[in-house]
Amino acid sequence: MADTKPLNLTEEWDKTFPQSELVNHRKVTFHNRYGITLAADLYEPKNAAGRLAAIAVCGPFGAVKEQASGLYAQTMAECGFLTLAFDPSFTGESGGEPRYMASPDINTEDFQAAVDFLSVQENVDPERIGVIGICGWGGMALNAAALDTRIKATVASTMYDMTRVNANGYFDAEDSADARYEKKRALNAQRTADCRNGEYALAGGVVDPLPDDAPFFVKDYHDYYKTPRGYHPRSLNSNGGWNVIGCMSFLNQPILRYVNEIRSAVLVMHGEKAHSCYFSRDAYAAMVKDNPYTDNKELLIIPDAVHTDLYDGGGKDAIPFDKLETFFNEHLR
Repeated sequence: MADTKPLNLTEEWDKTFPQSELVNHRKVTFHNRYGITLAADLYEPKNAAGRLAAIAVCGPFGAVKEQASGLYAQTMAECGFLTLAFDPSFTGESGGEPRYMASPDINTEDFQAAVDFLSVQENVDPERIGVIGICGWGGMALNAAALDTRIKATVASTMYDMTRVNANGYFDAEDSADARYEKKRALNAQRTADCRNGEYALAGGVVDPLPDDAPFFVKDYHDYYKTPRGYHPRSLNSNGGWNVIGCMSFLNQPILRYVNEIRSAVLVMHGEKAHSCYFSRDAYAAMVKDNPYTDNKELLIIPDAVHTDLYDGGGKDAIPFDKLETFFNEHLR
């Protein structure tokens, strides 16, 4: 069932956040149903006893577990949960070739594989498992929750719908058949070039140096990924980015089609001033439309917060970890 290729795991603490004295930490691996071996950090509250509620965490899109997802995981472990922050397939310390590819199917499966792993741990209650998806992984988390009945509670934080932004552009400014056709034509020309060259061209991560006329959201990303605040050498966004064709399949595979069939608890949270807030507002509206299970759904808009404030708090404690603790305690009882 598993990819036999060994992973090169770093044992040193190389996170963008300090290590907690309240939590035990160790590296683990697991595999998804495509045979790709995934690397993860397991965080366990010290002196924990019995079977614990567990949470799998991933994101942002193009980040690694040493960044925001690890911070979320360690903090939730301080709250008493066993947590797992993992690198998606083809990125970070996880397996999968060729590198720096994304897939709405495989990346949703990555979340389900994390649930597989947690479900069989002796110190985890398999009936009390949740997920947290950050940025583009917020959409993956919702897609996983719509598919996997083992997921009892989901948090989507500062979420992107990666299928929507790839197909329609930012703020739906390229939402036309002609615009999509031109994208597809360029991407398929790139496929031909890659095949001729024998390698995949990288798209480039967050732009650096930052142009004077860069939009605010680009400046926001630069402030996180390209500075000591959030830079990590394995992060795609901090370095060369995805392959140019890495996200091609998102163009015509919408991932939020069945979110209004989610019966389990969902908390969607976003910064009020984030450029991406429309993704969460619209996803929440779609989730509760014609859904008989709305009592356990919530949209939380955080005043004055921008997109990356929910990666690491933005220096103003913007991440409402107390709210997350209450939410998971209520729905993973």
